[in-house]
Amino acid sequence: MATSWLRPLHINKGKTIAQTITDRTNYADNPDKTRQGELVTGYECNPRTVDTEFLLSKKEYFAKTGRTQKNDVLAYHLMQAFKPGEITPEEANRIGHELALRFTKGQHAFIVATHIDKAHIHNHVIFNSTNLDCNRKFVNFKNSSFAVRKLNDLICLENGLSVIDDPKPSKGHYGDWLGDKKEPTVRERLEEVIEKVLSKEPTSFEGFIKLLEAENCEFKHNRRSVRLAGQKGFIRLNSLSDSYTEDVIRKRINCKYTAPSKEMSSKSKTTKTQKYSLIIDIQNSIKAKNSPAYERWSKIFNLKQAAKALMFLQDNNLDDVEKLNEVAQEAKDKFNGIQTRIHAIDARLHEISQLQKHIGTYIKTKGVYAEYKGRKFNKKFFVENEKAIADCKAAKEYFDEKNLTKLPTIKTLKQEYATLIAEKKKLYSGHNTARTYMQEILMAKQNVQMILNCQDTEQDIKKDHEIR
Repeated sequence: MATSWLRPLHINKGKTIAQTITDRTNYADNPDKTRQGELVTGYECNPRTVDTEFLLSKKEYFAKTGRTQKNDVLAYHLMQAFKPGEITPEEANRIGHELALRFTKGQHAFIVATHIDKAHIHNHVIFNSTNLDCNRKFVNFKNSSFAVRKLNDLICLENGLSVIDDPKPSKGHYGDWLGDKKEPTVRERLEEVIEKVLSKEPTSFEGFIKLLEAENCEFKHNRRSVRLAGQKGFIRLNSLSDSYTEDVIRKRINCKYTAPSKEMSSKSKTTKTQKYSLIIDIQNSIKAKNSPAYERWSKIFNLKQAAKALMFLQDNNLDDVEKLNEVAQEAKDKFNGIQTRIHAIDARLHEISQLQKHIGTYIKTKGVYAEYKGRKFNKKFFVENEKAIADCKAAKEYFDEKNLTKLPTIKTLKQEYATLIAEKKKLYSGHNTARTYMQEILMAKQNVQMILNCQDTEQDIKKDHEIR
């Protein structure tokens, strides 16, 4: 259930541009929240010197264009929060990097800081308002936050993460909004009471009203409305959701209608775009045994799904079970192959990002480390340059760990990164098609097996009766 928002960052009152940028980036890459900076990555900038690099780009922009703005936007703050327990910090950082890269189209430098101090893992993305060529600025177009949310949903779905189907605007903190468990409304409570009363199987609408009154509810006949105990106003039955209007309640009492459960309703929302559904095993369904209406509905539903399965087999020239099994396996192999390659690309992209970061650090600090060695590891020099020396050592340890005897150039890594992104984009264009086809053929296969099993069972029952 990933959420996101986008906000422009202006100059703080009483502070300079440099101080404002430093304040914002320092909040994002807080070591206490990012595992000592391990969960901070950058694109076309070093997270350690991002404030300086952003400031230099502003100066170069002014030198090139001469343009200034009274209420200038220095950078943009993009936040992305995930459902608790659904994602690892490393994966969250990778997805945040992908969101920022695709939203800015690779034209703006940014850092991604993954915070793990809350129950929900969340990303803070700070991207430079000035582009990489320092000749233009990001245009905060109308409905940009909506575009971020759509792109965020797409990326999360591509990575198998949940999204909010019908997001509502929230004034609270995103972590609070994700973690809140809202109390049921008065109408929802009334619907729960009605469901409880109907489970007692009243034989008439009048009997339903008596059972409703036994639950401390008051029924007003002239307005056809109900008031819960402790509530001030009445609620009309016809103002409730479709399964609880007076007409539907009467049908349910007479077994002419079966209200879908809330669980089934929520599933139907997520699967409404699917063409096929699994056939219901009526023989082993406890609900079918206890509800004649549900059993009747199940049989009609199964007939429809069997017809859809038959049409699918005819459309795809699958005239026998062996061929169906073979094609189903091919569909699974194709989809799994695409997914495996995407995961491999993601791993390499992450590796390239890490390598770029360490190479950049090494280039900036190797001179200091060389001087430190030249001074025969002088203690005073070490104290004065401790951070640079430690960074250089960390970079060298990373290179040794990866067995890199010769470092690739930043230009080569950028070219490889761009090539992999293009390949991943191309794979994604066929990813959804392959997944949909696999789901359809596996659903059809399962339904065919269910139909054949039902036929075998009927034949066994007939043989049993003949023997008797």
